[in-house]
Amino acid sequence: MYSINNSVRLLGNVGMEPEILTFDNGNKVAKISLATSEKRKDAQGKFTEITTWHRLVIWGKGAEIMQTYLHKGDKIAVEGRLTNREYEDKAGVKKNIAEIVVNDFTMLGGSKSAQVEESTSKTTKKKEADLPF
Repeated sequence: MYSINNSVRLLGNVGMEPEILTFDNGNKVAKISLATSEKRKDAQGKFTEITTWHRLVIWGKGAEIMQTYLHKGDKIAVEGRLTNREYEDKAGVKKNIAEIVVNDFTMLGGSKSAQVEESTSKTTKKKEADLPF
């Protein structure tokens, strides 16, 4: 288990196709955005949904898995740590960014194509079960 001192757990929807970078040594890194939502009651008693966007970074085998199986709109659960880094943009202005470096993730619900395949598989099995022999 990772240290609880800097631990982040999020459940949300992928906001973009994974951006994959491959380095000269073969290492891969994936960058994605994740949307998390919560409902709050405002002063008038109406519920409003608030969406927060998070930047995620995944290294190694996790990046390869995301490249193959993860798509925009998929629901995932992630666990990682919060990091802050500074970079200089093209105009030379220093900027700070907060990212979550993912240690572990789980794809929830599967992609639409996987759900269609599962549905087709269940239908085929049911038809086979109806056979008299």
